[in-house]
Amino acid sequence: MHRIASFRATGALILREMATTFGRTPGGYFWAVLEPVAAVALLTFVFTFVFDQPPLGKSFALFYASGYLPFMLYSDLAQKIGVALRFSRPLLAYPAVTWWDALLARFILNTLTHLLVFALVIGGILAMSGQPVSLSFLPLFAGLVLAAFLGFGIGAMNAFLFEMFPLWERLWSILNRPLFILSGVLFLPEAVPAPFSDWLWFNPLVHVIGLVRAGIYSTYPAGFSEPLYPVLVTLLAMVPALIFLGRHARRLISEG
Repeated sequence: MHRIASFRATGALILREMATTFGRTPGGYFWAVLEPVAAVALLTFVFTFVFDQPPLGKSFALFYASGYLPFMLYSDLAQKIGVALRFSRPLLAYPAVTWWDALLARFILNTLTHLLVFALVIGGILAMSGQPVSLSFLPLFAGLVLAAFLGFGIGAMNAFLFEMFPLWERLWSILNRPLFILSGVLFLPEAVPAPFSDWLWFNPLVHVIGLVRAGIYSTYPAGFSEPLYPVLVTLLAMVPALIFLGRHARRLISEG
């Protein structure tokens, strides 16, 4: 009975999330697709004038989309799960709704949304290019799954730290600003000279984006990527966060 009640609470929070996130603006889900399309189009427009061809393939749009979309999957999850307790605080006063339901609801809805956007954007670019592409689904799927779970792990950590130490939210925002540039969205890490490439290796998103690109470009071996490293970073962030939330979530919610 407790498990059924938890499923119902998570489902109700997902429906509420859909209504509040996509139901307040005209077009709803249309904007979830339009935003990454506009970002990729802008990157393509700018860098077409700077470089003769992208680091992989012949399509600037496909190269930047293959980096931007998994990055945004992680980034959006880390941010939205980080504020999940605050967003659902009125409902968390009810015993049937737990902090875990709030985190899980945001994870499920936003992951599915980003996967849908990824399929639409990448599929649209491939269809418009007219070039035959052989996708490798194993590294592509692995990269997207790792991006989602990394976002959940960091988001769970933020959910605790944002409420326990309010200053951390501002520090996190500042620390995250250069992450877009340092994650390999705009370049291949193999092209970065040492010792900077060695430093980049410690960014788990570099490994995630490399796997996604290996799934799209059959000629790209993603030798820089080590799938176990993002898994380790996820566990190091998620396990302590879930333990601390289990002990302190109710107090943090009541004090907020």
